[in-house]
Amino acid sequence: MHPGAWWVWAISLGTAATRTTNPLLLGLLIAVSAYVVATHRSPAPWARSYSAFAKLAFAVLLIRLVFAVALGSPIPGTHVLLTLPEIPLPHWAQGIRLGGEVTAEALVFAAYDGLKLATLLICVGAANALASPSRLLKSLPGALYETGVAVVVALTFAPHLIADVQRLRAARRLRGRPDRGVRGLLQVGLPVLEGALERSVALAAAMEARGYGRTADVPARIRRTTAALTLGGLLGVCAGTYGLLTAEGGSYGAPLLLAGIVAALAGLRLGGRRSLRTRYRPDPWGPRAWLVTGSGVAVAALLTLASSRAPEALHPGVVPLTAPTLPLWPAASILLALLPAFVVPREHP
Repeated sequence: MHPGAWWVWAISLGTAATRTTNPLLLGLLIAVSAYVVATHRSPAPWARSYSAFAKLAFAVLLIRLVFAVALGSPIPGTHVLLTLPEIPLPHWAQGIRLGGEVTAEALVFAAYDGLKLATLLICVGAANALASPSRLLKSLPGALYETGVAVVVALTFAPHLIADVQRLRAARRLRGRPDRGVRGLLQVGLPVLEGALERSVALAAAMEARGYGRTADVPARIRRTTAALTLGGLLGVCAGTYGLLTAEGGSYGAPLLLAGIVAALAGLRLGGRRSLRTRYRPDPWGPRAWLVTGSGVAVAALLTLASSRAPEALHPGVVPLTAPTLPLWPAASILLALLPAFVVPREHP
């Protein structure tokens, strides 16, 4: 399976998560991504990062709720759950409140908002657990090779750090030493930092020995054309996106966005001439990759359509409080993301 297909699939699920605050639909997105990860992730160290992203998502949800309780919320409410001591603030801090009444409407709104961000983080974690970073690097255009190396190294080192922490904590428990609290964190953190520095130095030496950073001699005319196409393409993408988001720019938004994407791709194509690398056994983009990509894009498109056709179902009311309901055809469209679980062969250790 091409690693880019997994990333498109996961990013599409994250895009679908941004189109709704319905906790039932967001929970369904989390369940679908978790099922695919559980059945298709490899035993490699980088595939263990999904649990770390899940814990991060849970922490984000808790922080969002704590902020809603401590700092208040602009959402008006009538169902007061508790009243905290309110700290008076100076006049220049108008609009900010510390303490005071905590309403059910404010907590529900914060929970919906935090769950949406948590779902987005879990979808990114699914991409990290399913797509091999080294194989993804081989698929990048030559112009993005240096940037891709930095990103892939960062994504690869994060699971190694998590594995080092787990290994050191287990070793301390076997020796009867504490592995929790501030003292345990300090005792574990120093060896982890030392191992990360040693791994970084070894990686830098290996990259230097393999001639990393060499570039081809490209004529100045090609370099100027590449810079103009890339910069113009990015400006066109920004202007086209702004036009699509505003009511007045609907006529020119789509053409500008399309022209910007074409120009940026042409600039990346020309910029790849500076790279002297070759691809050894490149990953093919086969029918299974198209099915995986299509299932994710279909979910994002259908949720976007549902948010405009039935916004009340995808965004449950907070004032007044209403129980969320499960809309049938948006929920059925999310189930399309389960297609990779049945069409992609499983990797066995």
